[in-house]
Amino acid sequence: MDLSILKDCTLCPRECHADRTSGKKGYCKVTDELAVARAALHMWEEPCISGEEGSGTVFFSGCSLGCVYCQNHDISIGLAGKMITIERLAEIFLELQAKGANNINLVTPSHYVPHIIEALNISREKGLNIPIVYNCSGYEKVETLRLLEGYVDIYLPDFKYMSEEPAKKYSNCMDYFIVAAKALDEMVRQVKETVFDERGIMQKGVIVRHLALPGYLEDSKRIIKYLYENYGDRIYISIMNQYTPVIKNKIYPELNRKITEKEYEELVDYAIEIGVENGFIQEGETASESFIPEFNGKGV
Repeated sequence: MDLSILKDCTLCPRECHADRTSGKKGYCKVTDELAVARAALHMWEEPCISGEEGSGTVFFSGCSLGCVYCQNHDISIGLAGKMITIERLAEIFLELQAKGANNINLVTPSHYVPHIIEALNISREKGLNIPIVYNCSGYEKVETLRLLEGYVDIYLPDFKYMSEEPAKKYSNCMDYFIVAAKALDEMVRQVKETVFDERGIMQKGVIVRHLALPGYLEDSKRIIKYLYENYGDRIYISIMNQYTPVIKNKIYPELNRKITEKEYEELVDYAIEIGVENGFIQEGETASESFIPEFNGKGV
């Protein structure tokens, strides 16, 4: 795919118009150089994504959302990562498949969509045949998602906010809900159906993640209700309790705690009460920094 689209970059809803081909950085904090921080088998996704073999996860540097509480801040803000070519990315996809990965899991990929499409074209010609997972913030531009039709098998977006107040305060995007709702419509349209193999590993589908934040239980309930009322069993809803205050936040001290067991149980009970059946919940010590991988260039 022609990377000239990055000369006046409007890939994401920020539409910053940066000329990333001339070395300028977009809102995403990266130029047109492809930066990857880690590529390895990952065991801590939803069971139907990781399975026993692991998900072939590729963590891209930079991010077009930039939440103040980001769990992967080393790559989204700190920009840990190694510069590679599109050809090397294609090789990485094939290496992960050779290691037995259940899928290729593209994490924070939005600002590299043209690179990814080209890498998938190359790797498919050389035998890549496992599902492609698009693991994103949910703050996606419909026109960019349409470029991915026929390339992505599983969409794994976040759905972070319903209310404008936390969206503006924590992610500088008051329009998060409006944008994410349109993006999710497009994802569901593209995928059309949910398919699992004989092992229970998802081959096609949409899983929407919601990370519960401390102090925003009612907003979380509204999100779960919206998702279920609008999509029913066409999607899976993953209710996450793993929020971890990895950065001591002086500006937003309310974020300096994990959500309580009581808060999470209330949210899960609410989801069950309104009829959610296709869903995932987290148990045990998922809210731990040990679940955040090292972005040390492994596999890159």
